[in-house]
Amino acid sequence: MNKETLLKNLREIPDFPKPGILFYDITTLLKKPECLQYLIDELYEMYKGKGITKVVGVESRGFIIGGALAARLGAGFVLARKPGKLPGETFEESFNKEYGTDTIQIHKDAIEKDDIVLLHDDLLATGGTMVAAQRLVQKCGAKKTYINFIIELKDLKGKEVFPEGTEITTILQL
Repeated sequence: MNKETLLKNLREIPDFPKPGILFYDITTLLKKPECLQYLIDELYEMYKGKGITKVVGVESRGFIIGGALAARLGAGFVLARKPGKLPGETFEESFNKEYGTDTIQIHKDAIEKDDIVLLHDDLLATGGTMVAAQRLVQKCGAKKTYINFIIELKDLKGKEVFPEGTEITTILQL
């Protein structure tokens, strides 16, 4: 298994969720045990020595790999969700994305001041969702944050919207 195999198994869906958007669907990677295992193994190798205490999965595809990676790292798992989905007190951040605006929330007690946090999502496009998630984790008082995506759409230059010094890794660059 290698990155080329991941690319061959990645589905592209034109005009989703609206005309002009080319959507990269990771569900075709998740349904193949060898692809799923490769993703988790790659991420584990990237982060195993960094002292990660919490993994934050961004709604909703970030929950899948994020949860599995948290278990493998021996870390807790935290959800970053759309409004109205979390039952406790939350922090909230709104942001622009490539096809509209949105808001995400995190429980106020999800992250503690000594936590080292890995934020994970499937795709880096314009970066708005993850920048909002990073601000949420900072509001909670995290000691340090890392950011990871399975896929980066390099032409959209999403990495440029993050504060200088943000450590961002991706597995696939398209």
